[in-house]
Amino acid sequence: MDIEQLRLYCLSKPCVTEEFPFGPDTLVFKVGGKLFALTGLENYPTTFNAKCDPERAIELRAEYPAIAPGWHMNKKHWNTVTLDGSLRAELVEELIDHSYELVCKSLTRKVRAELGLG
Repeated sequence: MDIEQLRLYCLSKPCVTEEFPFGPDTLVFKVGGKLFALTGLENYPTTFNAKCDPERAIELRAEYPAIAPGWHMNKKHWNTVTLDGSLRAELVEELIDHSYELVCKSLTRKVRAELGLG
């Protein structure tokens, strides 16, 4: 997966916006105004940060060298994923899905209803 595939996959999720709140080099993906993934446009290989259940984060970091504690994020709840070719595309998509779902669950009932997310 490359940065454009990452971008398109994130944007394929319902109600996602892309923004540059931290400057022109950091692309942020949000749902309901809350961040669920971000990537530095200048990073090579491409890396992105994604939210993760804390216990699962520990397991993923132990199993995959390309998954590390979130850089510049709360390391308990965020992972940095390096797209160096060592991770299956399905796993990368699963990590994005998990982050998106965690953030959707954290939205208020009212915001979820406004977005049509249940």
